[in-house]
Amino acid sequence: MYHRTRIRRTRIRLVATVAAAGICALGLTACDSGDSGDTVTDKPKAKASASATTAEKPASEKPAAEKSGTPDVAKVGDTIALKGLEDGNKLDVTVVKIADPAKSSDEFTTPGSGKRFVGVQFKLVNTGTAAYSDSPANGAKITDVDGQQFESTFADITAGPSMSSAVRLKPGGKALGWIVFEVPKASKTDTIQFAMNSGMANQTGEWKLS
Repeated sequence: MYHRTRIRRTRIRLVATVAAAGICALGLTACDSGDSGDTVTDKPKAKASASATTAEKPASEKPAAEKSGTPDVAKVGDTIALKGLEDGNKLDVTVVKIADPAKSSDEFTTPGSGKRFVGVQFKLVNTGTAAYSDSPANGAKITDVDGQQFESTFADITAGPSMSSAVRLKPGGKALGWIVFEVPKASKTDTIQFAMNSGMANQTGEWKLS
């Protein structure tokens, strides 16, 4: 049963990737969306409560990071605003929690020899004007301190429900779920990246894990 499920999900991944590529091929102008090239952003959105508190403080009492002009780096709990390939495709993406190591929710799905599961819980909010339709796990990658990158794998973990392999959100819609990665036991995770359109969007968000 697990083998059939894996094949079915793999097909979904391939279809989503081909569909994203087709969008670019058929609508090259829309895919550009005014961007000059690929970008990786680790700048988190300002939190409403934090902004309000800062606004009430005099300039002399502002946080050191704000005084120096040093940008914050997105970490677990932060939200990054991302754009997709077409106008109207926008998401607020939050890395909510990390489970490292993560435990499989069944006895049949286990990491390979010398490896472990790492789970990342994502929250997606469609802030655009167009519907969002994608397989989010395709656009997620985790990187260790040595620079090795690992793509998502199909596994359910005890930390909570997995992110759907076929998310469809109307403007304002939300999705929450875990995306799982299989990494070597000796690897120390460093960052997690996410991009729309199955990873083919020009803009990629990056969160620091350590």
